[in-house]
Amino acid sequence: MRNRPDTPRRRNTSLLMCALALGNIMAMMGLNSCTSDSVNLNAEVYETSASGNQLSRITEYTASEKYVDIHIDTSEKYQEITGFGGAFTESSAYLLNRLGATNRARVLEAYFGESGARYSLTRTHIGSCDFSLGNYTYAPVAGDRDLLHFSIAEDEEDIIPMIRDAQQLSKDGFRIVAAPWTAPPWMKDNKDWVGGKLLPEYYETYALFIHKYLMAYKEKGIPIWGITAVNEPLGNGNNWESMHFTPTEMNDLVSRFLGPLLRSKAPEVKILGYDQNREDGMRDWVDAMYADEAIASWYDGMAIHWYAGTVDYFPGMLLYAHNKVPGKHLIQTEACVDAEVPHWKDDTWYWSEEATDWGYDWAPEELKYRHPKYVPAFRYARDIIGCLNHGVDGWIDWNMVLDRQGGPNWASNWCVAPVIADPQGDQVYFTPLYYIMAQFSRYIRPGAVRIGHVFDDQDLMITAARNPDGSVAVVVFNPEDKEKGIRLGMGGKTFTFSISAKALSTVLIPAQGTVRL
Repeated sequence: MRNRPDTPRRRNTSLLMCALALGNIMAMMGLNSCTSDSVNLNAEVYETSASGNQLSRITEYTASEKYVDIHIDTSEKYQEITGFGGAFTESSAYLLNRLGATNRARVLEAYFGESGARYSLTRTHIGSCDFSLGNYTYAPVAGDRDLLHFSIAEDEEDIIPMIRDAQQLSKDGFRIVAAPWTAPPWMKDNKDWVGGKLLPEYYETYALFIHKYLMAYKEKGIPIWGITAVNEPLGNGNNWESMHFTPTEMNDLVSRFLGPLLRSKAPEVKILGYDQNREDGMRDWVDAMYADEAIASWYDGMAIHWYAGTVDYFPGMLLYAHNKVPGKHLIQTEACVDAEVPHWKDDTWYWSEEATDWGYDWAPEELKYRHPKYVPAFRYARDIIGCLNHGVDGWIDWNMVLDRQGGPNWASNWCVAPVIADPQGDQVYFTPLYYIMAQFSRYIRPGAVRIGHVFDDQDLMITAARNPDGSVAVVVFNPEDKEKGIRLGMGGKTFTFSISAKALSTVLIPAQGTVRL
């Protein structure tokens, strides 16, 4: 099976048949003749599985009568990876502050420390969102066009301390993408937190609002790497903070006001467009954002979410967006197990086909097929691999920490996070989703380049990347109920191992002289 849809290059047919016949796919690259002889490849395997492995180092493997052959081709290079991570929300930060000092430090170390997931790409909200304790804005005074009363004081109790503490733990640092869910209501046509549009006479003030936020955070020692003009411009069903834009309206805001202001005052900050679900309608945004160089030049890339389908990661649409402008970012900025109350200390549920999302009940009848019951751990593994293999360079989960209800959330929009906290009992639960995320974020580092791979099993999913230090990370997802033997080939050498049933494995092939991650 080829998992490189963005590279239609043909291989020599006779060589392919020879390689498959002997179970040695390296022969496809001309690295070995058709022979089973090989030199051992130095590699380490880390696995998260339904059977209980949690980012566990695996050193003993079950012998197999049949092996899946995987060949890694470091000469085939695709997008550079920006990073992986989760979101600093007021809900998460508030919960951490209610935990005891030991558990608060434990969670932050697990996400940002050298012993943990080493998150490298994160997100936060500009003003309030559904995962806030209530509605708030940094510019509450109506008619204050110069934003003389602008203040980020609301963030100084919870969000800012969480980010600062994460910065202290992160050896390599991390990038932050920030997004407003809405402008201050007085700038909108409906004067409300929910729905409505930004009035054209306030486009300039709204751009200033975002710039003031960037400067205020920078003064706190928190540089923001990128922003989006608004979260989910198509709306969210009028359930919590939102503000609607058409592609043309967003282009107008970005090209005439936000882009010029940031290019003059904060040129290091990236501007990402869209910031909503990848689905068929995303094509209109891709076409509008990149219609011509004059418009495209203001955008550094596109932000996307996963909520349009629990089993479909829309590979065709991802490739369409990536291939339109291959040099720009395509970043998954939000994903979570939505419309579910977390299951507490029940790993089995996260590996079972029991979860449902908003669309299971509410999607239009013609789209319900995209929203069946699903396995949460599978959904994360499948989506991240599928995104990487189709041009996505960054993948951000939603809340890092939620409580046992799936909040706090002023809109009662309950969701699941990789870490669940019980402040009253001062307990934390690291769900399997945490370990799934870490399988990518810990071993595929910023600046890594996705590389080519070929394999001969239609049930597995695989991606591979070469890190800046020369090490190679190969991630293998096995959703099947049976263990599988793997024969991994790279550079004329092979490494044989097994992957458990219902498991995600990361194979780390160190470069000479590199230190184990």
